[in-house]
This record gives sequence, structure tokens and C-alpha cells, in this order.
Amino acid sequence: MAVITIDGIKLEVPDGKNVLECALDAGIYIPHLCHHKDLNPLGSCRMCIVEVEGHEGTQPSCKLKAEDGLVIHTQTEKVKKLRMLALELLLAGHPEDCSTCPKYGHCELQMLIQYIGPKTGRLKMRSKGFPVNDKNPLILHDMNRCILCGRCVRACSDLRGVGVLQYQKREDLEVYTGTLHEKLLKDTDCRFCQACAEVCPTGTIRDILASSEVKKEDYAVPCRAGCPAHTDIPRYIRFIKEGDYDAAAAVIREKLPFPKSLGYICNHACELECKRRLVNEPISVRNLKRYAAEHDTGRYWKEKGKQLPDTGKKVCVVGGGPAGLSAAYYLRKQGHEVTVKEALPTAGGMLSYGIPEYRLPRDMVQEEIRVFTDQGVKIETNTRVEDPGELLKEYDAVLMAIGGHSGVRLPMPGSSLPGVHLNIEFLRKAAMGEETGIGSRIIVLGGGNVAFDCARTAKRLGAREIHIACLEARDKMTADDEEIAQAQEEGIIVHPARTFEAITGEEHVTGVDFMNVESFTFDENRRAIIKKEEGSEHHIDADTVIFATGQRPDITEDAGLALGRGNSIAVKDLTKDKRTSVEGIFAAGDCIYGTKSVVMAVESGREAASQIDKYLGGDGNIDEVLAPEQKAEPYIGVIPDFASLKRHAPRIDSADVRADNFRLFDHGLCGEDACAEAGRCLQCDLRLQISSPRTWGDFKKEAE
Repeated sequence: MAVITIDGIKLEVPDGKNVLECALDAGIYIPHLCHHKDLNPLGSCRMCIVEVEGHEGTQPSCKLKAEDGLVIHTQTEKVKKLRMLALELLLAGHPEDCSTCPKYGHCELQMLIQYIGPKTGRLKMRSKGFPVNDKNPLILHDMNRCILCGRCVRACSDLRGVGVLQYQKREDLEVYTGTLHEKLLKDTDCRFCQACAEVCPTGTIRDILASSEVKKEDYAVPCRAGCPAHTDIPRYIRFIKEGDYDAAAAVIREKLPFPKSLGYICNHACELECKRRLVNEPISVRNLKRYAAEHDTGRYWKEKGKQLPDTGKKVCVVGGGPAGLSAAYYLRKQGHEVTVKEALPTAGGMLSYGIPEYRLPRDMVQEEIRVFTDQGVKIETNTRVEDPGELLKEYDAVLMAIGGHSGVRLPMPGSSLPGVHLNIEFLRKAAMGEETGIGSRIIVLGGGNVAFDCARTAKRLGAREIHIACLEARDKMTADDEEIAQAQEEGIIVHPARTFEAITGEEHVTGVDFMNVESFTFDENRRAIIKKEEGSEHHIDADTVIFATGQRPDITEDAGLALGRGNSIAVKDLTKDKRTSVEGIFAAGDCIYGTKSVVMAVESGREAASQIDKYLGGDGNIDEVLAPEQKAEPYIGVIPDFASLKRHAPRIDSADVRADNFRLFDHGLCGEDACAEAGRCLQCDLRLQISSPRTWGDFKKEAE
């Protein structure tokens, strides 16, 4: 250790540590611009200069090493004049109007000007005349604002080990930072980690997705923010890349108690947010989740998660689907006695009765449910609850998680004819091996994933001709693109942008009358506005029509709960407050917000568990750490042609092999492809490890 003195203040500091860091750590502000805590010191900006007793001239404090006995002065007249001169040299080539810069109000250069003072106007201003480069994904370069601090160059080379940004010189000798021969970043093996944008002190290199209205961790790592359960996706992808599938699965289980099921059928909202999609194609997150879950031995999480002592409190969960089971699982971990009452013969909800087995094997669902029963959750099947209020006589709290198990029959001519079926009833009968009553020529009305589940199930049950029709245009259909493509490969005919005029027939369905849709929008009250194409009337023959236009909770006002739109159970707030109109009864999942996704139902169940735990006297903290600590290496290095690396596709049986049976047809990624796919990740979360700048404004706030 060394004892140094800065502006009369004695400090004991590590020997050899640079004086600027010693001062900042001690709460003494020394202005700086090219310096950054995580980068090698450069000393080029001359803002951090100080005078040292016994030494001639001034020295940049970022390169001055602490040694015993140093006496340092940061505010002499000489230092102030030289700082002002250095600042004016920087500003001579910087745009005078900063108000148009997106970083206005959050700019380190602005903070520095506030500290040192406004320029004197002694130096002639010049315009650099660089065109703004917005041709790269994710990152924008505006070299007119560059002050040549070199942070981006050092971050790219020293911190990340990529080295695509270097000092360049224009014909007129104007120096700037950029790529060799002004190549696009994707042509230079850039890893798009955005460390350059993170360390840039001005608005020169900017994150295109950055927004003052969104939390930094959300726009920096949008996959994690886009996941309803906020699973730490970059973390488990790194574990997969390292071959540690147990650790990857443990990360997933920290938020999702159905990792394997979700690896098969998650609607992968995270992939829609993945930054890699702007480079070429998004990471195959769902398939990586599946691979980790399938290769998990449970080494990190089995019998090692949280289990608090019994509280003596009893909770009844009505409904054994993803929301109810998730809530039950976490409530049991909080020490409460939990009983799930399920109306159907087995638990699982839509996992067991709605999603066809060719997409999600039933035995795998039951395998995951055994984790809940092993934890101590009691499940009573074939038990329908008509009056949840009665349960309060035996239980301290009740959670309604009954899902949306009632199909919607549109009020149109012919909708009650024999041969008309409802989506959920049809899929449930098929799942249970019961007679469905369908014919050979099917029309499914609806454009979501459930509609395609119905059509593809009908195909596997032997239907000869199958049509799907929906109001939405092809690019607005809510079904996954892969679901639509696979259905078409199986011979299912898709008719987007169609109105359903009437179901024809007298004693039985004979077909459906349609018209083409010119436009389909909603008004401010979410009422549909449909413009039909004149003279476009047409008819499709069929002997069976399946409504797949939505689902509702199977509940009436006789249950004693206030109901909302679409027969949903009304709660105080969909995310923050899941209390119903009856004290002690809560609700979660599809029954409160309509049919969404399994991962949303899981998260809704987690939220309900936290709130019910608080209601019963707990702290509501259901978080648990299951995976080992991970030290992410910031030095990611060069990967040749990184931007061009293609997304790896799962192994899928051909249509002629899969279309006549319920065997699993999507076999996921192989080991080699899983590792390679994980290697495509931009590792956006590494950016959050970079230290925040320490500006005059921060020190001023501390002083106040």
C-alpha cells in the first residue's frame, strides 16, 4: 500500500494503481474523457492532468502510478488553463448544436463542459463533414461527434479481442475511428457485442435500439426482457456452448418449472426480440432450451432447490394446467400445503389435452408433473369445482387457474348444424382417444396455432381434404410461420383474408360461404372493421366445420365470482394484483386474460404464488438460485464470418412420414448443431458488465 496526498487529502491506496482511479474511488473528482475503468489508460484527452510536487510540468493522472509520498494537485491555475485548451481543441471539430443528438442530456462531454466551463471561442470551428453511417445493423456511426478518445478502439481490441475498429485517416488527414477500407461491420467479423456503443462518451457510436423510455437492461438484452418469465437466456446459452447442459437446465428451472415442455412448444417470444435477427437470423432459443432440458441429469436442481418449513397454511388450486401447477409448485416451496383439483382425468391442462401429441409427448408432460408431486403438491383429478367460495371453509386461500377450456361458436348462419365442432372439445376427444365425429372434408375457421392444431390433428385422423380460413391476411396470421409451413407441406390448404358468411346445409354441414377481405382493422374500442371485396363470394364444400376462433373459461356467474370480458375471471390487475371479487380467492393464467401462451401462464402462476404467499404471511419471494455461478469471459475473440453464420434447423420428419400418425416429428437439434447455434449468440448481456462512467454530475449529487 502507498500513502498519497490529493488536494490536501491523504489516501492509502494500492501501490501502482493509477492516480485517477485512486481519486475517483475516494470520491475526489478529476475530470476525464478518454479514460474508462475497464480499458487500458491512454492519456490522450489531457483532461485528467495534474501537477505533482517535485515533478516538472503536468501529467495525465490516468497513467500516473501511485507510489508512497506523492503529493498531487488537481486544481492549479496551470492545470485549469491546459484543460480548457484541451477541451477547446476537442470542441473545434465537434458540432456546436448538441440538442439534436439522441445522447443529449446523457453525454459525458456535456458533463465535462459543465465542470470545466464554456469554451472561450479562441479556436476556429471546423466541420468534419462525415456522412452518418446507418448501414450496419444495431449500431450507428456519426463520426462528426467523435472526439478521438479511443475508447471504442480499446473496447473492441483489448476488452473483446475482436479488433475491427481502428484509427483511420481520410485524404484530408482528418482522423476518425472506423473499419479498414470503410467495410460494413458484418464484413469485418464484428461480433455486434456493442461494447463500442457502451463506452462511447458522446453520440458518435450509438445503439439503434436504445430508448430513454426502456430500462437499459431491457433494450440491451431484449430476449430476456421479451420472455414473459424473464429467463436468463444468454446465461444458459453460454452454458450450452460450454457443454454444461445441467447448468443450462438449472438456469431455465430458476424461472420455468416446465423446461422440457416449453422446449417443445414455447411460442418463443424471445426469438422475436433477439438482436441477432437484425444481423441475419435469430438464435434458435426454444430448440436450445429443449436440448438442455433433454440432456439434464438434474445434478444442480434435484433436491437442492428451496423448501421452506411448513407454515400450517393450506391452499387449493383449481385447475391443473401450467398456471395452476406452477403456482402450486412455488407455494409448496414456500412451505404451504397445496392441493390441486383438476376436472379432467390427468393434470396438465392444455399440455395434456390441447396440444397434440405429435408436438408434445404426453409421457413427457407427466414426467414434468411428477417433479411437482415429488415436491409435495397433492393433485386430485376428476374433481370439478362448482363453487370456489365453499373451498374457503377448508383452505386459507384459493387460486382459480381453470384456463380457457370452452370453445367459441360464432353467431353466424348454420353454426349449430350437425357437423360443426368446437376446437377445444375436438382436440380433447382426440387426445383421449375418443370418437371425434369428424368427416373427410374439413374446414377450420381461425388462423391461430390452435386452428392449425385442429387441422393437422384432423389430417392424422384420416381426413381427406382440409382447409383453414381466417380473416387475417397471411402476414397477419397469429399462427407461427413454421406451423403454417408444416401444415401446407402436409396438404392442408390455407385461405387467409376470408370472411365467414354462412355455414351451409339443412340437416348437416355441406360447406361454408366466404368472401375475400380487402382490409381488416380494429377501432379504438377493439371492434373489428372489415371491408369486403365486392363480387368475391365463393363456396367451399365440406362435411365438417371446426370453430377455432378462440376459447373462454368454462365458468358461470353461479361460481360467485365477478366475470369480465370474454367470460374471464375479473381480477384487480392482470400482473400486479390477482385478487378476485371474493376475499381469499385469486386467479391466474388464461382464465383472466384469454388464451395466450404456456410460458405466459407459467409466469402468471408464479406471480399468483408470490402474492398468495404474502397474503398468507410470507415475504412473497419465490426466487431461487439453482445454477452454478458463471463468469462470462468478456474477451470473446474473432469468429470468421460471424455475421453470416446460419441458424441451425432441427431435424424434422418429411410430410409423407409424419402426416398420418401422432408420433413426434420434430427431433430438435443434434449435439453439434446445438453447440454451433449457441455460438451464434451475440452475448448481449456482456455489455451490462461494463462499468458505468463516473461523471461530474454523479460526484455533484453525492456532494449534495
